[in-house]
Amino acid sequence: MRRFRFISYVATAFFAIGLSTSCNTVDRSAENHKAIVQRFWDEVWNKGNLAAADEICAANYTDHGPAIADVTTSLEGLKQVVTRYRNAFPDLQLTIDDVVAVGDKVVTRWTGRGTHKGELMGIAPTEKQAQVMGISIYRLAGGKIEESWTSWDRMDLMQQLGAAPQQQSPSGDPN
Repeated sequence: MRRFRFISYVATAFFAIGLSTSCNTVDRSAENHKAIVQRFWDEVWNKGNLAAADEICAANYTDHGPAIADVTTSLEGLKQVVTRYRNAFPDLQLTIDDVVAVGDKVVTRWTGRGTHKGELMGIAPTEKQAQVMGISIYRLAGGKIEESWTSWDRMDLMQQLGAAPQQQSPSGDPN
């Protein structure tokens, strides 16, 4: 009976160690994925380093975010979008407010801030400060971002720039 208990304890210990090691592997993978996405935000969006996009994103990268009429959803399209927004908002800074990583996906809740100093979507520079918030989901494989899905309120940005009327609540107050 003692021998059975000893074997049972040893088996339980090996199981716990294996589970712990397996969980640490998942955590390291999630932390690595978070670091890749953070680098994407810092280098590509905040610094405008388009060459970093080639290192961080897979060659077959696909963006499933809000479409811009003349831009593809490819890696080259991403570079065009980054260039347009950085030209329109030279002081653009995007901050990750929250990040969650599970498996091959990383989710970020972010805030973007900048001063409208260049043309954007036919809107002449307004010199207005703008702030938008959004959520992006990234799927990574082989240490690179392969897909992204982004959602943010473009109408809110247009309203802040004076290019769209402010919405009125039923009480008559804006917002």
